[in-house]
Amino acid sequence: MLLSIFTLSEYKSRLQKTKEKMGDEGIDVLLVTDPANINYLSGYNAWSYYTHQLLIVIIDESEPIWVGRGIDESAARYTTWLKNHNIISYSDDYVQSTIKHPMDFVTDLLMEKNQSNRTIAMEYDAYFFTGQNYIILTNNLPNATFKNATNLINWIRIIKSEQEIEYIRRAANIISHTMNAAIEKINAGVRKCDVVADIYQSQISGTEQYGGDYPAFPPLLPSGNKTSACHLTWTDEKFNEGDPVILELAGCHNRYHSPLARTLVIGKPTKEMETLAEVVIEGINEALAAVKPGVTCEEVEMVWRESIKKRGFEKESRIGYSIGLNYPPDWGEHTASLRPGDKTIIQPNMTFHMIPGIWLDDYGIEISESFVVTETGIEILANVERKLFVKESLVY
Repeated sequence: MLLSIFTLSEYKSRLQKTKEKMGDEGIDVLLVTDPANINYLSGYNAWSYYTHQLLIVIIDESEPIWVGRGIDESAARYTTWLKNHNIISYSDDYVQSTIKHPMDFVTDLLMEKNQSNRTIAMEYDAYFFTGQNYIILTNNLPNATFKNATNLINWIRIIKSEQEIEYIRRAANIISHTMNAAIEKINAGVRKCDVVADIYQSQISGTEQYGGDYPAFPPLLPSGNKTSACHLTWTDEKFNEGDPVILELAGCHNRYHSPLARTLVIGKPTKEMETLAEVVIEGINEALAAVKPGVTCEEVEMVWRESIKKRGFEKESRIGYSIGLNYPPDWGEHTASLRPGDKTIIQPNMTFHMIPGIWLDDYGIEISESFVVTETGIEILANVERKLFVKESLVY
């Protein structure tokens, strides 16, 4: 019983594109373990990826096969478009066992379906594909030829359908409301954990028209000198007068993400903070203006690089990446990055998070935007003022 998130024709179109790519790569059987890619092809959506699950795509079969834990079989029936005979589960004695492994079950299934001597590809670098998976699959199927299919489906996902973009727009509406509410909440004397509690409430409650999902990242909320570190979460400490605070958050709807980062200062910012914020804002404005179909990712990054160079700054890390459908631990798609050397040609209906933050030794500034590439330029997704926010100190 498929939930009506996408039409059946859209799922079948995705499967057809995947098979065309498999054909180009000489792949007969594709074992999909990335939860986002499983969702993309089948619709499967459950918090079950802590145990081994996968989608088997056979190039000359009309439907994929979902394989997972027995107690998750009903989730596959509720969320996928697959027929019941293509939803196959293993018994619980395979779960976290030292005697048998779910990939033993998978190899038995592949042999039963006469697929054991074909070219089989796996997502070697997916988060949920383990070394043990590889060992068991290759040992149990000695007559198969194995290939690496890391990111094969991710690159198909990079061009979004209109329905996907609608879900990303909804996620952007959620994060716009959430970000503004979080900025309003933060002040000297307020505990960080209390702000994050409000952030989660807003992310999940969404809008009156639609709710939100759990994002792939927790809220990132460093303050003070810790804003020099970009991936800290929160503690139960209180915010202090004079603290810069970075918020990097995302809205999520039907597993589609729209990330956003803003920086605020409690009380009066230093001259150095104001200058760095001006540099970041000027750079992101120029880089966003450079995005249009036909330019490459590295050309967009070069605009940013040249902009901040005029002010005496440099940044080595990438300034953005493709976004969309995902699960923890990452909302990025692991494909195109806005950085030197990435010659990916930007096309309409790609979606990116541009986050050209600058982190110095004792503080940092992050101001980001997510956007959809249009036929002529971009559509900014969120509606939060692009500036360094300054909060009047109100000690609680």
